[in-house]
Amino acid sequence: MKALQIVAYGEIKDSLAFNEVNKPTVQTTDVLIEVKAAAINPIDKSIILGKLQGLIPLPFPSTIGYDVSGIVVDKGTEVLDFEIGDLVYARVPQEQMGTLAEYVAVNTIAVSKKPGNTSFEEAASIPLAGLTALQSLEYIGLKKDDKILIHAGSGGVGSFAIQYAKSKGAYVYTTTSTSNVTWVKKLGADRVIDYKTEDYKTIVTDADIVFDTLGKHYTREAFQVIKKGGTVVSVVGPMDEQSAKDFGMTDYTLPVELSKVIQEREARYKFIFMHPNGSHLGKIKTLIEDGKIQPIIDIVYPFNKSIEAFTHLASGRAKGKIVIKIE
Repeated sequence: MKALQIVAYGEIKDSLAFNEVNKPTVQTTDVLIEVKAAAINPIDKSIILGKLQGLIPLPFPSTIGYDVSGIVVDKGTEVLDFEIGDLVYARVPQEQMGTLAEYVAVNTIAVSKKPGNTSFEEAASIPLAGLTALQSLEYIGLKKDDKILIHAGSGGVGSFAIQYAKSKGAYVYTTTSTSNVTWVKKLGADRVIDYKTEDYKTIVTDADIVFDTLGKHYTREAFQVIKKGGTVVSVVGPMDEQSAKDFGMTDYTLPVELSKVIQEREARYKFIFMHPNGSHLGKIKTLIEDGKIQPIIDIVYPFNKSIEAFTHLASGRAKGKIVIKIE
């Protein structure tokens, strides 16, 4: 079968190649998915550039991609929840990375039937971004009337998080660039902040929650805009100490500057590392079918233009998700 593989770390055009590879075989708890569409994400770009080789070491060549939608064409002997012919979607586990291919084998713990009112391309755009937002905001207990700041509202995670927060009845602030203000307003945000002409720190002063999708100085600044006792949840900032322990980092401590501001604000800080979860995708499926969330796609590329798709991803200009149609 045909697959897009990373063959070396480095610039996108030099690091990716189409190769013929063997069709994967299913283990007892796997389904084999005929891939109809796959989405690409910033983590894929970071892997290609070699920025994550300490955390995710790869043998070369390795098929790339985590988000997938398609049709079940085979299944393991212990699989009871899926049948051949089911239309499904998933964010595959790390050890099964490789959705930019004609087929992928996936452990059913990560798989859900896809929303019935979506195309394969729309369904493929959801898993990683949707799970990141849902797991982050569910963990910190987002509820009705909470005021939340969601950074980067036009991105894949941000655009989903806005819609999810509104489905919970929260008041949503978000940041975006001038060209995306009108578009992001349509997602339901209550106050869209144009970061090119406005300083969000003068507008958001009493948030209950900040959802940090940018990291760096934005993680520290989050504590300036939450109310005392508020919460900052991050998917890109430093690990909190409990998360570090869960990863086996027994000697880890928070950066001193961050620890100090957390204490001063009597705040709560949590780092979230998204994990594949078919049950959570089932919740998202219901939200989409109920019309509370809609998939946001920037552009769909054909499979043979996958390298161009990664170049577009690297530009940082996508509004929503970049999807690759495999069929």
